[in-house]
Amino acid sequence: MKSAAANPIRIVGVTHRYRKKTALDDVTLELPAGRLVGLIGPDGVGKSTLLGLVTGAKALQTGEVSVLGGKMSDPSHRRNICPAIAFMPQGLGRNLYSELSVRENLEFFSRLFGQDATEREARIAPLLSATGLAPFSDRLMGKLSGGMKQKLGLCCALIHDPQLLVLDEPTTGVDPLSRQQFWELISAIRIQSPQLSLLVSTAYMDEAEQFDEIVAMDAGRILFDGSPASLRGGSNNLETAYRSLLQSGQSDLTATTRTFEWNDDNEPVIVAEGLTRRFGDFTAVDNVDFTIHRGEIFGFLGSNGCGKSTTMKMLTGLLPATAGKALLFGKPVDARDREARRLTGYMSQAFSLYGELTVRQNLWLHARIFELSDKEARISALTRRFGLAEHLDELANALPLGIKQRLSLAVAVIHRPRVLILDEPTSGVDPEARDDFWRLLFELSRQDSVTIFVSTHFMTEAEKCDRVSLMHAGKVLAIGSPAELTEAAAAETLEEAFVKALKTAEPPSPVIAPEIPPQSANRSAEGFIQRSSAYALRESIEVLRDPVRLAFAFVGSAFLMLVFCFGISLDIEDLKFAVLDYSKGPESRAYIAEIEGSRYFVPTDPLSTVEEGNRRLREGDVSFVLELPPDFGRKIKAREPTEVMVTVDGAIPFKGETVEGYVNGLHQDFLDTYASGLGLTSDPPARLELRFRYNQSFESIASMAPGIPAILLIMLPAILAAVSVARERELGSVTNFYVTPTTRLEFLVGKQTPYIVIGFANFLLLAAMTVLVFDVPLKGDPLPLAIGGLLYIWAATSFGLLVATLTSSQVAAVFATTIASVVPTIQFSGLLQPVSTLDGVSKTIGSLWPSSYFLHLNVGAFTKGLGWEALLPDVLALACFGPLFTLLAVILLRQQER
Repeated sequence: MKSAAANPIRIVGVTHRYRKKTALDDVTLELPAGRLVGLIGPDGVGKSTLLGLVTGAKALQTGEVSVLGGKMSDPSHRRNICPAIAFMPQGLGRNLYSELSVRENLEFFSRLFGQDATEREARIAPLLSATGLAPFSDRLMGKLSGGMKQKLGLCCALIHDPQLLVLDEPTTGVDPLSRQQFWELISAIRIQSPQLSLLVSTAYMDEAEQFDEIVAMDAGRILFDGSPASLRGGSNNLETAYRSLLQSGQSDLTATTRTFEWNDDNEPVIVAEGLTRRFGDFTAVDNVDFTIHRGEIFGFLGSNGCGKSTTMKMLTGLLPATAGKALLFGKPVDARDREARRLTGYMSQAFSLYGELTVRQNLWLHARIFELSDKEARISALTRRFGLAEHLDELANALPLGIKQRLSLAVAVIHRPRVLILDEPTSGVDPEARDDFWRLLFELSRQDSVTIFVSTHFMTEAEKCDRVSLMHAGKVLAIGSPAELTEAAAAETLEEAFVKALKTAEPPSPVIAPEIPPQSANRSAEGFIQRSSAYALRESIEVLRDPVRLAFAFVGSAFLMLVFCFGISLDIEDLKFAVLDYSKGPESRAYIAEIEGSRYFVPTDPLSTVEEGNRRLREGDVSFVLELPPDFGRKIKAREPTEVMVTVDGAIPFKGETVEGYVNGLHQDFLDTYASGLGLTSDPPARLELRFRYNQSFESIASMAPGIPAILLIMLPAILAAVSVARERELGSVTNFYVTPTTRLEFLVGKQTPYIVIGFANFLLLAAMTVLVFDVPLKGDPLPLAIGGLLYIWAATSFGLLVATLTSSQVAAVFATTIASVVPTIQFSGLLQPVSTLDGVSKTIGSLWPSSYFLHLNVGAFTKGLGWEALLPDVLALACFGPLFTLLAVILLRQQER
């Protein structure tokens, strides 16, 4: 492969749209190789889209993108250069796996690029050492701080020696010290590997100052392309120059940023006294004390994972304190206090609104929750203030990160709270939007005396606060005004003071570039096994560590087997009936005694009129009414024709037909017994139309227990497989599939393999329950049954993968898979009636559905004692469905985001 330095990134006439929204508008750009190039611009201007096109994560619509000497629209070139590109998408650890440890995440990425165990260890060890993650190698990714997540993401990106490293806002939401260490690590890596090309987007202008080249964007177009010095020109700093470029000028908050004035009316609003929160042996918040007064803007600064969010949750009642007190308006915080909740606005660090609702619907929902009298006016005002007008009808999940934050801010203040608790509210938001937000905060604080408790990683925001608290490892290090803290630390800026405080509390490890051995030769022949097994191993670990999925996989099937087999019975027993006997003779009493003597029917009080019988049928008191005519006894004796009327409750057709059949059987038994007692050669001519023949020994459990697994084993494994793929999309880790050499078949087979194992274990569990719990013996050959069961599980999981390619969320995948698997199994597989009795489309569906063959196989092996010869056609038929469904899933699965 050619050196990256010889191959710049060329973008020519690129336009990209999301429905009606234009993300990139005729973009033409050439980015030099071997340099650090930064993209800056407001939220939603197309930065992430452009990076996605460069890495191959997004499919090109119009125009041309050339990377590393070839066009990204060429699938073969894209696949060939995958090992030369590394991509960290936007969001803390978005392409990592929270249920895997630090080392397991690195091992997963290493396997995706075909590295063997020796090479894997030789690469992982220096990466962990250089980033200071070695002591945390066994910690789950989900429990890392934001800075550590980004370091791990960088390690995973560097595991395969990329020539092009693409970082989409890598330090958003990361504390200043971690950001500083991150960029020191990047600088060290660049010195060690000068040929490495970096393409970065950022929301921090101080970071952009150190880039080799800057590309400024707005509304999907390129506004500037050149060095930071060229953009800065005569301006004081890059942020001022950037604002001028956007024609917004220098930020002016002087009208609203007047100094907070202390007076007797500034009573304490938020008080923390010895506030402590422990999670098991881990102390997240350790004996924290502070007081925040009415109208004050109190800033909360701290390292990632130091306990800021936990403290805020305790102050809103979302988390109980382990020790100490949290007071709000002089009263202990109580999550059940509705009045206190009306006075408080809270915005969590993670996006917590409803992704399936539009922006407009989210705003209206919260306006209704707080019972606002001026809903429409308030929503209109917030829409204008936060720049949400053009996004009102977009789904919240589809919004760029910055727009999501704006929406969260709007919802937090929609009910005009007296206290605002904001957990990193501007993380990922562009400078101009941040200033707009802080302008609102000052208005609320200075004009309306709203108390504001806000955490942030932006030092320019912290300097606007009245007082600031510095926090690390659960403890408050210092509290004071920005000027006081800066002076006490003998620093020039608040950021410098903050970094000094953190370094004093916990001296950081020195930042060094990892000494990674050269990449070994490509082993494409081992690729399929390596990459599919990487996904299979990772999926297995996640399932084993997820008690909900594990319980669903095993306990769910056993529970449903018990419910279906014991709770759903085709047997008719203890059904109530009533008699209207006009004859009242010995013959009618004998006839009634024949019905009463059956274990299937229970007599109730006799009827006096037909109307009474109809009423009891309507009310469900009885299942059928038996009416004997006045001359029943005389005609029976005289062997004259007579009729017995039976009115059956037909609300449930199957039950009604079965009752009718049983009554017909008992009727015939009475006639046979009566004729035999009189020595007659033929039965008396008493007419009751015979539709079903009475079967005295029939029990439905013998057919139900072998039949129910056909439903459970097509539904549960399919759901698990479908959710595993949909989950990758929702969490964003599907990006790893888009930008690595993984093929569609490797991805699907890797995701599917653990669930085939789990499904087959379920098959064995249900078979054991059939024999041991329901006392239905296995009469046939177990070998073809086991092979057929394995093939059925393969078909079921493949069907789940197929459904997942057509859905976009886990919820949709669950519902679609459940309906698409259960309905044809119940209706057309022979569970209710043999497939051979179906006709037309119903018979075609039954013949093309795997449950039809497994049901015949399972019931035949258990109840009919069938062996290889009889079961072989079912086994061969089942062997066709797994490959067919997998092939369809491979065809429909997108290898790039659109």
